[in-house]
Amino acid sequence: MNDAAPAPTPAPEPRRHARVRAPELIGKGGWLNTGGKELTLADLRGKCVVVDFWTFCCVNCLHVLDELRELEEKHRDTVVIIGVHSPKFVHEAEHQAVVDAVERYEVHHPVLDDPELATWKQYAVRAWPTLVVIDPEGYVVAQHAGEGHAHAIEKLVEELEAEHGAKGTLRRGDGPYVAPEPVATHLRFPGKALLLADGGFLVSDTTRHRLVELDQDGETVRRHFGTGERGFADGGPDEVRFSEPQGLALLPDGRIAVADTVNHAIRALDLTTGATTTLAGTGRQWWQGAPTSGPAREVDLSSPWDVAWFDGRLWIAMAGVHQLWTYDPEDDAVRVSAGTTNEGLVDGPGDEAWFAQPSGLAATEERLWVADSETSALRWVDREGAVHTAVGTGLFDFGHRDGAAGQALLQHPLGVTALPDGSVAVCDTYNHALRRYDPASGEVTTLATDLREPSDAVLADGDLVVVESARHRLTRLRLPEEAVRVAEQAHRTQRAATEIAPGALRLDVVFQAPAGQKLDTRYGPSTRLLVSSTPPELLAGGEGAGTDLFRDLVLADGVTEGVLHVSAMAASCDDDPANEYPACHVHQQDWGVPVRVVAGGAGRLPLVLAGMDEDGSATG
Repeated sequence: MNDAAPAPTPAPEPRRHARVRAPELIGKGGWLNTGGKELTLADLRGKCVVVDFWTFCCVNCLHVLDELRELEEKHRDTVVIIGVHSPKFVHEAEHQAVVDAVERYEVHHPVLDDPELATWKQYAVRAWPTLVVIDPEGYVVAQHAGEGHAHAIEKLVEELEAEHGAKGTLRRGDGPYVAPEPVATHLRFPGKALLLADGGFLVSDTTRHRLVELDQDGETVRRHFGTGERGFADGGPDEVRFSEPQGLALLPDGRIAVADTVNHAIRALDLTTGATTTLAGTGRQWWQGAPTSGPAREVDLSSPWDVAWFDGRLWIAMAGVHQLWTYDPEDDAVRVSAGTTNEGLVDGPGDEAWFAQPSGLAATEERLWVADSETSALRWVDREGAVHTAVGTGLFDFGHRDGAAGQALLQHPLGVTALPDGSVAVCDTYNHALRRYDPASGEVTTLATDLREPSDAVLADGDLVVVESARHRLTRLRLPEEAVRVAEQAHRTQRAATEIAPGALRLDVVFQAPAGQKLDTRYGPSTRLLVSSTPPELLAGGEGAGTDLFRDLVLADGVTEGVLHVSAMAASCDDDPANEYPACHVHQQDWGVPVRVVAGGAGRLPLVLAGMDEDGSATG
């Protein structure tokens, strides 16, 4: 941070809030991980309840699932975590897809499937992920949007345990979680595949935290690499540990690079010796302010999802921060090569482009193709590092529509494969389809349907071998001479637009440092706010970066709807004068808020990063 920058305007002291009773948890899809029992808040009385609003497409939501695991284990007799699955994409509203996601990401607490966003609306949630804390008497006591709040929530839980233990309103004992029966298959939610020199396949067996080598038939198991237990350890096939590995790529020296997603690392597997080592990453997640280049094993990464060798370097789809990074073996270093960490769809030079959870890569001689999942887009990077969009329009438009690329639609693609004729196959994951984009004609067609969450595909003897992740298998497809025809569909996200008044709009990002912490101002401002809009013409004033967590926006005349993009960050440290090196914590969140400009709409837009809004609610 810049020492010379002005200090942020101090936030007003929070006043005493009225107690707000938590709304009931309702969802048409019903409950998972409860043994068939329907839960109510009355069933949870006496427990500290953390409600996690998530959706399984969202990498930030997956980060929060991992952040909550330690809290879940440490306070298992007093805390109940309830996941409320609140879909963005149409596919995420399918009940079986939620069932699959709960197993895929090892969610070990009850989950409410809320396909119509009923509970999301009751709690006035505006962002994925959002955490709401409910005390043992059923009152909302805090809300946190985004990542990095586990430490604050644990402190709050400890306070609630002490307070309600003394009052006699705390109930200890087992929670309502009931584990589902395990299923026996060779693979479990595989992520990516790599064709080996002898015609076999290496597959990332993601949910079982290992790699599996298969024979040419795509079924017979040759070897496993990994203990099958989540962890971070190098070693031989029976010693190495991964955590939800995904992408695979062949390196020039013959080793295989592995995107070890939840370990925030790139590993290297030597098939000859069977040994795995760490190529890049520390095992820690990258946060704003951390180095973005340096010695490969000294720089933090964030949910690397895929890897590909292009233009003399290993490119990394860094889904967790919406960027592309590269690893250069010449200097054994990593660095950011494209993307700003802002989430969206913006083309241009690499250092100005925006991505949204890039999750699939494929290289040709001249282009690096990118499956940019959250914008439902197919992007590409040229050899000069500039970013282009072939298919896709933004964060909120998706569907299944063939035709000219400018109006074609995908739905959360996770994989892309370069084909011999210069076209590319796209694993259109949430449409359960394999699509094709031809740069020569500018057309998008459908190659195959009735796949189940395809996440990757590789060419093998003229066929495409598809990773059908939710069917736990590889499926071989003949490349058809004619494309499959489908009835076109177009969708926008189900989230209701926020009605705002024309003219001036006050944006307030609500942040209250957790108990025992204060804003870290030792090196200048500890807060950051970035505002933009889609379309850009929506805002006549107030866009750009600043250090205050509030902004007076001016809405342009004549633009009646759009999306406000808000990115906020606050750093807080333990408030202990005796501690020369206090522990510090970064809280950050990106919001994409659909808005509609109407007479009588709101003149203030509060977004809760952490704490309670001034109207006494935690829900803004």
